[in-house]
Amino acid sequence: MAAEAAPTPGHGPNNVHGPGSGPPANGTATTHGPGPHGPGPHGATTHDVGPHGADLNAAGPHATAPHASAPRPAALAAELTELIAAHPYDERFRAQLIRALRADGRQADALAAYEDARRALADGLGTDPGPELAALHRELLAPAPPAPTETGVFHVKHARGNLRPRLTSFVGREPELRAIHDDLTRSRLVTLTGPGGSGKTRLAEESAACQAPAGTTPPDVWIAELAPVEAPDAVPGAVLSALGLRETALLRDNSLDGTLPRTDPVDLLVDRLGHGSRPAPVLLILDNCEHVIDAAAALAETLLTRCPQLRILATSREPLAVPGESVRPVDPLPADPAHRLFTERARAVRPGFDPDHEPAHDPDAVAEICRRLDGLPLAIELAAARLRLLGPRQIADRLDDRFRLLTGGSRTVLPRQQTLRAVVDWSWDLLDEDERTALRQVSVFAGGWDLTAAEAVIRTPVGAGRPAADTADLLGALVDKSLVVAAPAVDGAMRYRLLETIHEYAVERCAETPQVRAAAESAHTAYFLGLVEEAEPRLRSGDQLPWIQRLETDLDNIRAALQRTTASGLSEPEAARLVLGMGWFWWLRNYRSEGLAWTQKARTLGPEPTDESDPRYWPRMNLHLLWFFFAAESGQSEIAQADAETHELVNRVADAFAASQSHSVRFPGLLWPMTSYLTGTTEDTREKIDEAVDNAREHGGAWEYGVILMFRAHMLVDMPGGMPGIDDDLAELRALSRRVGDRWMRAQVASAAAEAGMMRGRYDEASTAYEEALLLAREVGAHAEAPFLLARLAELSYRTGDLAAAHQRLDSSEAEAERHQAHDATAYTHYLRATMAFHRGDIADARRMLTVAQEQAGRGGPPSHFTVAMSGLSARITVHEPGPDGGIDAGARGLTEALVAAKEAQCAEIVTGHLADGAVTVLSKLGHHAAVVRILAAADNWRHQSSPRTEGEQAEIDAVERLCREELGARRYEEERAAGVALTLGDVIDVLKDIVADLPVP
Repeated sequence: MAAEAAPTPGHGPNNVHGPGSGPPANGTATTHGPGPHGPGPHGATTHDVGPHGADLNAAGPHATAPHASAPRPAALAAELTELIAAHPYDERFRAQLIRALRADGRQADALAAYEDARRALADGLGTDPGPELAALHRELLAPAPPAPTETGVFHVKHARGNLRPRLTSFVGREPELRAIHDDLTRSRLVTLTGPGGSGKTRLAEESAACQAPAGTTPPDVWIAELAPVEAPDAVPGAVLSALGLRETALLRDNSLDGTLPRTDPVDLLVDRLGHGSRPAPVLLILDNCEHVIDAAAALAETLLTRCPQLRILATSREPLAVPGESVRPVDPLPADPAHRLFTERARAVRPGFDPDHEPAHDPDAVAEICRRLDGLPLAIELAAARLRLLGPRQIADRLDDRFRLLTGGSRTVLPRQQTLRAVVDWSWDLLDEDERTALRQVSVFAGGWDLTAAEAVIRTPVGAGRPAADTADLLGALVDKSLVVAAPAVDGAMRYRLLETIHEYAVERCAETPQVRAAAESAHTAYFLGLVEEAEPRLRSGDQLPWIQRLETDLDNIRAALQRTTASGLSEPEAARLVLGMGWFWWLRNYRSEGLAWTQKARTLGPEPTDESDPRYWPRMNLHLLWFFFAAESGQSEIAQADAETHELVNRVADAFAASQSHSVRFPGLLWPMTSYLTGTTEDTREKIDEAVDNAREHGGAWEYGVILMFRAHMLVDMPGGMPGIDDDLAELRALSRRVGDRWMRAQVASAAAEAGMMRGRYDEASTAYEEALLLAREVGAHAEAPFLLARLAELSYRTGDLAAAHQRLDSSEAEAERHQAHDATAYTHYLRATMAFHRGDIADARRMLTVAQEQAGRGGPPSHFTVAMSGLSARITVHEPGPDGGIDAGARGLTEALVAAKEAQCAEIVTGHLADGAVTVLSKLGHHAAVVRILAAADNWRHQSSPRTEGEQAEIDAVERLCREELGARRYEEERAAGVALTLGDVIDVLKDIVADLPVP
């Protein structure tokens, strides 16, 4: 202890003026001891502190300058530092040092000196600081307004932050601003994540600028831009510089006062941000953390644990993964703010720009640009800048080459923000090799994928002692780095997708590695072919709904596989399997035009097989038949009649399936009897249907048998003869459909029962059955069926006299038909409107509605009885129209032609009876009263097997009959009526032809 009692001359506390100073002062002090020069409780010997110690003691906790006669605090601090090195446990020396540092304006260093004292006492003596040090520590922590302190070099002032005013407007993001404010209220670390160019930095700045609610102290906001930082260990220093502390520290450390410099930037940040002397809370923005993510995370955790008033708002392409972190993904801009952003930035380069009044009159171009650029603000701004040279439509049309198009950003931003490619390159450069391989491979997906699909496609290289990377881990890394978007699907499972811009970039990167691309495409095709074939039989079962949804969800991927396999003949087997596996789905979900296109592509791959032993033969036959099926629906039903080669092909395909018991009981082979409608040879259609029913009953499954039996039931309803056997078929169909569980089949059975009920005039029964069919069709998503069923319900309302309900149902039918492009339903609703308009005497509206009906029917393949009905109505309207093409004679000719067509098409009695009613109204105007009575008697006889007339129709016929009675007399009337009862449709047509032949030639 002797050495401690004899300090080196010129350096002890009695010599604070330096060498050669005056004698020591008489005042002495101890740390805890009772008397002068006695040992303190820590074993330290007490020493004189000199007169200037009293100056420091007298200085208050917020003193800003030393006494005029005292040496500078910096010099005093140097002397005290040496004494503490010699006497580490002397609390008096440490207290004097803390006061000297405080007087020098070095608040952070003073706090650090206290921490050094506390640690030395704890480590060396196992005790805490005494009352003096503890009180001094409380003084240091006591909040007080900071005052400028003369350091001899510059004034140190408390700054409120370094946010800079922005030069452009901030558009949208109001919900995100509210959410970030709430996040920062609950969590001290909030990380904004998102892909490059999503506007994370600007959103963070905007959020920070409006953090303080009214009546509260706003936080000091500092932003540390980490994008220029290359080395992770430079992150703390970059943050220190952003807070303006690095220069301050350097100036102080270079003051030649002999103190040991405090150069650890983390410690300096903690000193500045971590103590209660701060007048306001602090919000620190750590911007662009992704390339130094580990260092940023470590710094954030250190600062948050040691600085209780600090909150951090980070921006990164992946989360920091620090405990307590709240992650807030920055989604693309919605459509409206994206459009506003484009317009505002466009006006900067083209003043007065208005997308609604562009010379090209194409306001949708801006919407397309924003949508295809995924609502990414940076990409939208780069696109808007292109308006110096191009119009909006030109920009939209060039987005397939977006990386060459979208260049030329602001010269003052970082290079990686000046072009769209540079933005994405930055993210790519941060990936490891496995992550790059995975991103290349997932570029083969279209529209999204799930984890199972990813596991089938993603394959990373395997080396010696290096197993393949786990797919879930790789996918998670890409999600974390904002290159893959993850969102829950309707079933709760996660789905993944690439933004279009990222997808285009990944496709380019994938093209750089042809082997990787080929393997990924092959795996993609195999996976979705397997999915299609697994789903196909389940689409016709009670479990169909989730399987329908699975195919709907992955429809874009299936289309990508179809595009790939139909591009060349090398993948013909896979193409055929995909098309045949999707055929029923396309029909059920009203993708019929799409099904027609894919089927046409697949059936023309490679030469036509003619040998049944060829493995390509039956797939090709099925493709042909499926194509016929779709072609008939799309308005190409007459192609086989107009083209001899197609006519021969249809017959050959039909003969092949008719001769095969096994292939004709599977879809689409079971449709072979319907080929008669393509070739126009419908005379033996019933015979073919009966043959198919018998074969399916013996060799087919329940669904296949039910479908062909259902076709027969519908055919019976539409053919003349009174629907023989319909009740037996319907009873069997009800049992079959319940057993199979297919909602589409059940809807079709209910619809057939409703048709039969309507034909018999059992309107309540028909209405109940139509309602059941409508419910089932909507449940299964048979979008083409629902509008037609609504129209049939509207017809029932009209027939029962409820015109208001009829119009309401027609409106609903038209709306659904337009939404789902169901042209047959649109045609039927307009036909019904034309009929209603005709019977209320609005001839102009009737013609207008009928014209629309005929146009819409021409876009599909309307059944022949509907075409006949439209022709008959057109003829009746013609009677009341002026001009050379109108009048009674033209109407009579038109109705005669319609009845001839009805006979050829084997239309049911409801159609021929309605046409006969129209004919007699015309003949009565021509004065052929006897013919009128005979035809009415025949029509009444036919109507015993069909629905009765509506109230309006019956009133019209009653008026005609009264006129005929008056003109013919009662006896002649009854004679003509008796003669007409036995007339057949052919006889009636002959009567009409004779009358028309005598009319003047137009």
